[in-house]
Amino acid sequence: MAKRERVMRMSVEQPLWRALAAYRVLTMLYAVGLFTTAYDEFARPWLAVAYFAVLFVWTLATLPRVANAASCTKRFLAADLTIALVGILLTPIADAHARVQAGGPTLPSIWTAGAVLAFAIKGGWRWAALASTLVAVANLVERGSPARDTVHNVILVWVASIAIGYVVEVARASERTLARALEIEAATRERERLARDIHDSVLQVLAMVKRRGAALGGEAAELGRLAGEQEVALRTLVSGGLVPVSRVSEDAAEGAVVRAVDEPETDGPVDLRALLAPYAGARVSLAEPGAPVPLARPAAREVAAAVGAALDNVRQHAGEHARAWILVEDEPDEVIVTVRDDGPGIPEGRLAQAEGEGRLGVALSIRGRLRDLGGSAELVSVPGQGTEVELKVPKDATDVRGKAESR
Repeated sequence: MAKRERVMRMSVEQPLWRALAAYRVLTMLYAVGLFTTAYDEFARPWLAVAYFAVLFVWTLATLPRVANAASCTKRFLAADLTIALVGILLTPIADAHARVQAGGPTLPSIWTAGAVLAFAIKGGWRWAALASTLVAVANLVERGSPARDTVHNVILVWVASIAIGYVVEVARASERTLARALEIEAATRERERLARDIHDSVLQVLAMVKRRGAALGGEAAELGRLAGEQEVALRTLVSGGLVPVSRVSEDAAEGAVVRAVDEPETDGPVDLRALLAPYAGARVSLAEPGAPVPLARPAAREVAAAVGAALDNVRQHAGEHARAWILVEDEPDEVIVTVRDDGPGIPEGRLAQAEGEGRLGVALSIRGRLRDLGGSAELVSVPGQGTEVELKVPKDATDVRGKAESR
């Protein structure tokens, strides 16, 4: 069955682009209307007519450019702002000097704010600050002196554009967070569905094989025992041992897109539970926290190897029918993993004797690994009551031995 990929698209900024397109058209008509009513007062009206003809064609022709973030390129933004700045600087040439000094509107008037807002929506508050600063300089050059109304208008455009740019950045971040949350929820529901399907089919078959094999005896009993072990391992995997798929958020013109990606092999933190899950079986029970237990990758592997060595000792010295329990505790500063069995225990002095005979399984495979990590391994055994191995590793642990070798 082909794998289905569901991509969720959301965009809180798309309405802003539509509003900007409408704003550009309306303010262009407003600027043309202002010029028409004051046509006779212009010193060079033909220059203003030529500019408004360019502004009219540019505004209508570039409406698709302000439809979304992908279409609104840096080149377009630069050209759009240039047209606004040229219009401001042409004002004292086309208009009468008295009107300019009296605080008359520039040729593009409030259409200029649309060019600045495009910068804000596309690139956030930093782009808005750059565009509004250029507009402020052009306005001061056009007026010739920092008049009160000019400074007021400049500050208003500067503050408004930066505020809108900041809001857009916050909205994008919230959009990505929401998209990731929805994707994780969808993945969780899919895992629950798969768990139900597995429970209704595979697990029931394995349980039936286990019961029938035990009833038949002989070779069938061995087959039933293996089926029982696979049932426990699969049930542990379904109930919480699955490693979650990593996801990344991408910015697209239509909004945030969340896709599943392969987790690269890095030295970053890994979930210790995922490395211990394979040890669970018919005679090994794993108890773990509900949340991930992050450890540096080398440290997590060494802890898992120490747990494997402890379980090997259980099978070798306590017998194949002995049961073992693995308990994982996530403390604020350290991770504690306890391996306990119900075997006959270790006689007093037996470990020291084994080390003297050159058998260093506990000394090297368990205690040595934890010592290299800056942790500790304590072994408590009471004859007739089983053995308990407590592994403690700091959360900031690294493989000291590996570092020494790399140097």
